[in-house]
Amino acid sequence: MPTVLRIAGLRVTIYSNDHRPAHVHVIGKGHEAVFHLNCPQGPASLRENFGFAQHELSAIQKALGEHIPQLCLAWEEMHGYA
Repeated sequence: MPTVLRIAGLRVTIYSNDHRPAHVHVIGKGHEAVFHLNCPQGPASLRENFGFAQHELSAIQKALGEHIPQLCLAWEEMHGYA
């Protein structure tokens, strides 16, 4: 599970054996959230949350939105499709 981005001390990862649709796992502070990337243009949308507060999720979603092209490319390079 390579880290493809760091956001405020959180790791944004893509699992190499994961499934469609393109999504990332945001991990840190003992919590995890999964966001669909909605490639190629976004916006990122929350799929699952395990422990993050709403204000943290909003900040994460905004930060992911600034990196959608980069994250979609990382997903495509790892899986062969976005």
